[in-house]
Amino acid sequence: QVRLVESGGGLVQPGHSLRLSCAASGIIFRLFDMGWYRQAPGKQRELVATIAGGGSANYADSVKGRFTISRDNIEKTVTLQMNSLNPEDTAVYYCNARVAFGSANYWGQGTQVTVSS
Repeated sequence: QVRLVESGGGLVQPGHSLRLSCAASGIIFRLFDMGWYRQAPGKQRELVATIAGGGSANYADSVKGRFTISRDNIEKTVTLQMNSLNPEDTAVYYCNARVAFGSANYWGQGTQVTVSS
């Protein structure tokens, strides 16, 4: 079965860093675009960053310069390095796997990131 398991969430102080990881199984990982999305209380789920199989990345304007997405096609993992965190980054972060020109679209269960003093 397809499984996306996030890890690394937690409580951090403003200005600090956090690193999220997502381990994928049950998919041909290299064929999937991977991404991180987040949903804050009272807000819609939004795209944070995506990365294609070859490593091309895209970021939401709100995180450009602070977050970095990467992937390891051998380990079948995708990572989100989050620096200079602020309270507005507080949200549940979800790992996503999607095939272009296909219907396959999978989500992890999410991991909570809370940025607070």
